[in-house]
Amino acid sequence: MIKVYSTTWCPWCVKVKKYLESKGYEYEEINVADEKEARDEVLNISGQRSVPVVDINGTVIVGFDREAIDNALK
Repeated sequence: MIKVYSTTWCPWCVKVKKYLESKGYEYEEINVADEKEARDEVLNISGQRSVPVVDINGTVIVGFDREAIDNALK
């Protein structure tokens, strides 16, 4: 399962989502701007409040790191 923690105004978040879509992957988008619980969740899994944060089957990637995303998807 892939989760993308993001906001609507974050350009790197948009790039992560478009990259996953271009590879044919579905993901659950969690908008951290909308809910305090989502902000707390991203802080708990990544130790940060910045986005994007991608959780791919338990592998947490902070930012748009194409190589790390590809490795986690293997």
